[in-house]
Amino acid sequence: MIVRTTAGITGTDRQVDSDHWTSKRIILGDDKVGFSYHETKVAADTETPLHYPDYIEAVWLIEGRGELVDRDNETTYPLAPGGMYLLDGHERHTIIAYTQLRMYCVFAPAVPAP
Repeated sequence: MIVRTTAGITGTDRQVDSDHWTSKRIILGDDKVGFSYHETKVAADTETPLHYPDYIEAVWLIEGRGELVDRDNETTYPLAPGGMYLLDGHERHTIIAYTQLRMYCVFAPAVPAP
């Protein structure tokens, strides 16, 4: 059994920060469960282009408002609490955050531990 809290991850090597976002990596590859699980916060008033060619990612938005731009299909989707998206085709995408976004993300295969 694995039990962790985001508070316990804060400031450790399982927290990864960039200019626009912070990812707390709750489950990683060294946990050997086949997927990883992250809490990600994206700063308000930012645009973050992303692309994961090696992962499938499912995202559930908990807090905030913004837009998801599918750059492969030139389609934009609203982001609001309770919404989810699944990047099952390795889509190039951009997250536009109007307010701070908080989301929980599952990656398969698992993101490796640092």
